[in-house]
Amino acid sequence: MDFKNLVVQSWRNTLDHIGSILLVTFVQMLLIMITLGILAPVTTAGYVQSLLRVVRDGREPEIKDLFSQMRLFFPLFVFFLLLVVVALIGFSLLVLPGFIVVGFVAFAAFYMLPLMTDRELGLFEALRKSWDMATEEPISDHIVVTIIYVGIMSVGSSLPLAFLITQPLATFILVGAYLEKIAVPGAKPGDEPPLSDSGKKTGPPPPPGADNNKEQ
Repeated sequence: MDFKNLVVQSWRNTLDHIGSILLVTFVQMLLIMITLGILAPVTTAGYVQSLLRVVRDGREPEIKDLFSQMRLFFPLFVFFLLLVVVALIGFSLLVLPGFIVVGFVAFAAFYMLPLMTDRELGLFEALRKSWDMATEEPISDHIVVTIIYVGIMSVGSSLPLAFLITQPLATFILVGAYLEKIAVPGAKPGDEPPLSDSGKKTGPPPPPGADNNKEQ
């Protein structure tokens, strides 16, 4: 994976749509604050899908995109609630277990949201396929992408208003890595082969008549 190109392209996507991205990002943060975090998971799912469409279709993000995945409200809310509870228990013990939990989930569930929004997978299937994608060789590629993503998001949470830039940048990196994972070599940009049951990438279909040629 070309990490430099991934980061540079994500930065360009952020700047190319800076006006609409700043607006959508700011509105999402307001919604999270007003609802005390209740809408955070489902609006993040809508945010991810919105930026995925920026990369794939060149479509400008819109505020209504934040509400486009409301069908996922319950499973995402329960998942993130359980994650917060487990992480808090870990931090309350020796701190380190909390970081281990957060780090493991960031690694294993990295592609969960795009799989649920883009492929319309259920929570458990998306988690399983996200894990399969994360552990594809070379695993080091995914580890580096996860570190870059978490690092950028951490900067955004530590500096006032920095999230307006770091959140879309990190999300574009997530989306870019996801699209690269599901891409078929030689396919046209935007082509999306289905994932197999194991979560691995599937190749392009054989040319017409290939089976007949084999028989001959």
